[in-house]
Amino acid sequence: MNTQTTRGKLTPEFKAKVVIEALREQSTLVDIGKKYEITQAQLSRWKKEFLANAAAAFGDPEQQQEMKKLEAERDSCHRKIGELEMELDFAKRVSKALGIPIPAKD
Repeated sequence: MNTQTTRGKLTPEFKAKVVIEALREQSTLVDIGKKYEITQAQLSRWKKEFLANAAAAFGDPEQQQEMKKLEAERDSCHRKIGELEMELDFAKRVSKALGIPIPAKD
């Protein structure tokens, strides 16, 4: 399965391939799950997500591009929040170790 991953995550192409195989209904979800080393529950979630987003394949390319920009911005914000939380935790530990009180939240 390592050939199907990017940074520890399964690629969208791999997920689509597996879901399409499941939609063909030539094998059971259990058999497909075993074949690709994924759970039946995971495969069911991918299938549901795939079908829910199927209309996007025929959507407006400009709208899809805008959606990708928004998702990238959201991901960037989540990364920044994570960084700031780590810095705050560090600052709290250091201030506690030095005996410096942290002002209470308003």
